[in-house]
Amino acid sequence: MGSGLLFLLMMAISGHVYGEVPVVIGVATSLTTLEGRDSLLAARLAVEEINQGGGVAVGKRRVRLKIEAVDLKDAQADVKVQDAVARLESFLATSRATAVVAGPFRSEVLLPAMDVIARRQIPMISTIAMTPAMESKIMRQPDTYRTIFRTGLNTRYLADGLIAAMRFLNQQYGFRRVFIISQDAAWARSTVSLMLKLYFKPTGWQILATRHYPYETDDFSAALAEAACQDAQVILSIFDTPHSGQLVVQWKARQSPGLLCGFISPMMGPGAWKRFNGRIGGVLNMIFELGNIPSQTVAPASRFYEAFNTRYHREIEAGHGPAPTYESIYLLAQAITATGSLDAKRIAAALEGADRMGAMGRLRFNIGHQVIFGTDPEEAAVACLIQWNERGQRVIVYPPSLAESEILLPPSPVP
Repeated sequence: MGSGLLFLLMMAISGHVYGEVPVVIGVATSLTTLEGRDSLLAARLAVEEINQGGGVAVGKRRVRLKIEAVDLKDAQADVKVQDAVARLESFLATSRATAVVAGPFRSEVLLPAMDVIARRQIPMISTIAMTPAMESKIMRQPDTYRTIFRTGLNTRYLADGLIAAMRFLNQQYGFRRVFIISQDAAWARSTVSLMLKLYFKPTGWQILATRHYPYETDDFSAALAEAACQDAQVILSIFDTPHSGQLVVQWKARQSPGLLCGFISPMMGPGAWKRFNGRIGGVLNMIFELGNIPSQTVAPASRFYEAFNTRYHREIEAGHGPAPTYESIYLLAQAITATGSLDAKRIAAALEGADRMGAMGRLRFNIGHQVIFGTDPEEAAVACLIQWNERGQRVIVYPPSLAESEILLPPSPVP
């Protein structure tokens, strides 16, 4: 009995008492989506790693982290914005969350949710919703929204990344003829509009056509035939629908000389090869954040990817969300330890000055509390372009700082 009491006393002095009330981090997003599920698992992985290292320092105490999750269900089209926001508010009212990561899935939910977060003055690091309007609200009212940040890619950086990829194709291969096929959704139309305005039109590309398809579309043969008839060199595709993988299968079956490139969400993860029976070789696809795919040149990206694989016995399937959620937990832990406090304003101030080398590259926030993205992982977080090869492997081909192979072009048509 005496030795047991002595042990507890020693543990109390060292700050590692298991009875210590943990610091709760909320994961609030649409948990039935691929991005939501993998992001929750990434958050749990980060918490386990931090706790194995002794937790976080709050004053002179070492305290464990704990994850509590809530499904906002906001990815579902039939869920009203106000209902998803109400779920978040109820979660914050009943949980003991010190901070929230991941955040709403849909941008139209994120924006009103910011007001809930502002009223409660709780740190939130968003990782999935992509609207740049978040930064605009923060810059207009920095004191009101000072505890809100984002580590995930936004639509402006997505457009920048795709523009950089198009510029690379032009410089390397002389491509100038583009046929655009995209989802009929606000985020996809916005991305296309930005690319037309900022790159394709000013630089003299021939824009052969722009076709927008409804969410449920699974037959893209008419657009692919039109692109082939017009000798498209690049077929730019932008979709996050579950059926959009059929675009790749149909493109492959046509043996089109046009290079299919862009963002098609079913092509992101390693499971796509088996799911589409190996009929996707050659397609180029954007991975929104490094770390959702390993890298031969950025060690933290591969460490996170392999740790996820080891912990959950499968690879990361989502190309958006997991890596920034994982990094968000570490950023919060570092901010808590640096300030020795759970005070929201002090944590926010520490996050504003954060400078971390992680799975996504270098993490620093701009004035709008958005993590800065670029093409050099030593200077910024990085998105990357991968190409599926005929061996069922995803290979990073852009940016040059990460490239593991040259882009393989489709075979020229037989006369």
